[in-house]
Parts: sequence; structure tokens; C-alpha cells
Amino acid sequence: MGRALGLAALQLPGARRSVLATAARLGAPCTVHVALGTDTVHMHPGLDWAALGRACEIDFRIAAAVVAGLEGGVWANVGSAVVMPEVFLKLVSIARNLGHTLEHVLAANLDMIQHYRTRANVIGRPVGEGLEVLGHHEINLPLLRFAVLTELAGGGERAAAAAAGP
Repeated sequence: MGRALGLAALQLPGARRSVLATAARLGAPCTVHVALGTDTVHMHPGLDWAALGRACEIDFRIAAAVVAGLEGGVWANVGSAVVMPEVFLKLVSIARNLGHTLEHVLAANLDMIQHYRTRANVIGRPVGEGLEVLGHHEINLPLLRFAVLTELAGGGERAAAAAAGP
């Protein structure tokens, strides 16, 4: 579903700013995890529940493969207080049951307020290290983007060296 939505988003005017479209363009995995029966489109009589369920299964398996190879990586939960923390906990269980190590994973939760599920299922028990960033997404997400781009460009090391002084 994530790939299909990304391919569809490539045709839209804002594709350059779309996470789904960018993932599709780069061939990167991007999954969508639907809580069945929770969206207005689920009321439409033309909804193909079998196709929706199959798409959800495929995306879950893709996400499981991503988490299985997450050692040394980062998982970010952005603004999901219920569905993604539960999905992430199940993905971690699958990875561990299959013998994958997740000791050196940073799990970050970015939200506007603290929630029990994200504290427990994202940053508390599943992986090596947890980080919680609370605040408005319209402020924190651009700051996070800038910090990542700065680090990728080597600016993080230069800034740390400049701050340390001679």
C-alpha cells in the first residue's frame, strides 16, 4: 500500500514534498499500517476488503524485514500514539524471535504530548536506546531535518569542533 500510494503521489503537484512519493522514487521501503474500520473510506460500499487486507499484510512483512535489519539504525515514531507503537512492538518481537539483534537501535518518539504506549512500546522496552522529543511537529520536524542534513554534510563535526574551541 505504501508503494502504491507513493507511485500515485508521484503524479501529484506536491510530489517533491511527499514522503510516500520520495520513497517510491528512490525505491525505499515505505509502509502504511491501517487500523481496519477506522477510516471514512472503510464505509464505502465499493471497498475491496480483501485487497485492503492483502496490502496491509504485504506492508507488515516489508516493515518486519526493515526492523530485522535495523541493528545500528534509527526507528522514528512521529505522532502515532496507538497503531504504530503496537505495530513496532510486534515487529521487534518478530525480529528477535528470528534471531536478529536490536541492541544498537535508537528508537525515537516525536509527539506533541507524552503517551503511555509510545513511552513503553517505542522508547521503553523494545530496543537499545530510546529518545523522546515532545513539541509541535511544525517546529521539531524541520529542526530534525536540518540536523540530519547538517550531520550528513559533515557540519555536525565542524560545529562540535568549533564549539569545543582551540
